[in-house]
Amino acid sequence: MIPTKTIEDLILKHSTLEKDLSSGDLDKKLFAEKSKEYSDVSEVIVSAKKYLSYENDKKELENILVDASVDEELKKLATTELSELKNEYGINEKKLKLFLLPKDEADKKNAIIEIRAGTGGLEASLFASDLFKMYEKVSHKKKWALELISISRSDAGGLKEVIASIKGTNIYSTLKYESGVHRVQRVPDTETQGRVHTSAATVAVLPEAEEVDLKINESDLRIDVFRAGGPGGQSVNTTDSAVRITHIPTGLSVSQQDEKSQHKNKAKGMKILRSRLYELERSRIDQERSQDRKTKIGTGDRSERIRTYNFPQGRVTDHRINLTLHRLEEFLEGEAFDEMIESLTLQAQEDSLSNLQ
Repeated sequence: MIPTKTIEDLILKHSTLEKDLSSGDLDKKLFAEKSKEYSDVSEVIVSAKKYLSYENDKKELENILVDASVDEELKKLATTELSELKNEYGINEKKLKLFLLPKDEADKKNAIIEIRAGTGGLEASLFASDLFKMYEKVSHKKKWALELISISRSDAGGLKEVIASIKGTNIYSTLKYESGVHRVQRVPDTETQGRVHTSAATVAVLPEAEEVDLKINESDLRIDVFRAGGPGGQSVNTTDSAVRITHIPTGLSVSQQDEKSQHKNKAKGMKILRSRLYELERSRIDQERSQDRKTKIGTGDRSERIRTYNFPQGRVTDHRINLTLHRLEEFLEGEAFDEMIESLTLQAQEDSLSNLQ
């Protein structure tokens, strides 16, 4: 049962927002904020009003059923209506509970995605490259802006590591379930016996933290500059443009050398460091709240195996929700990606609801 006062407060909020928006007294910024809030509440206001009137409506129908003066035809209609009312009550209750669930502020944020080749050598780096291409295709389809922060290539077109920023609407809420170990089963091009090899890549999705989300004291940072290594031409290797930033209290360290400018490398490094520190703090708070309780969706820990991509059988399986899609190629093209995310989101909501009971 949802407390009556909670529902009454929701209806009052909707009414107040309606008056504020029609007053003409709001500046542009406040009008936009209240319009968004009004739009969100409007989605559940009909359910809220029906939920509030349920007991009275039910009592009226039950009175008809026990009234001896009412004819049988009317009682039949009342029985049907009562059954529909009870069914509608359950739907409205779930809709309201989902709306009233505590919101994760990070859901609205942009994301930083980090992909690293795991066990499996060259095949793992090729799979890391496949995963990155998949996220690129998903971003393109959704009109998100994907910006490369750093990339480390291996042989044959593989990737040892890639870090990118993805900007758009509600990015983190869509991609947060991608964190973990992604496993691939396929026959490598170099395999002459046709044997299936298993390799893996890890994915970490972090909400992109702004300076207002997290204040980092300069005194907590150690910044080392050094000469960039690897390919890139003479100009890269003859200046101390590479930057390593260490956050002394946590020991977290980020190295950045993709840019020729020390200033640009530092800015990119700080973006990654800020997001990692923000996620570290979020995880600490979340762990305290949940007292180490793990849901079916998992912890988002990158050591947790979350999904298997089986090429011989053309299937992709998410182990957290036991969902298998027999459309692997389509999934890697970003076509069936939403179906997986919707299922994961739905399960996460179900878990959150069951924890409210």
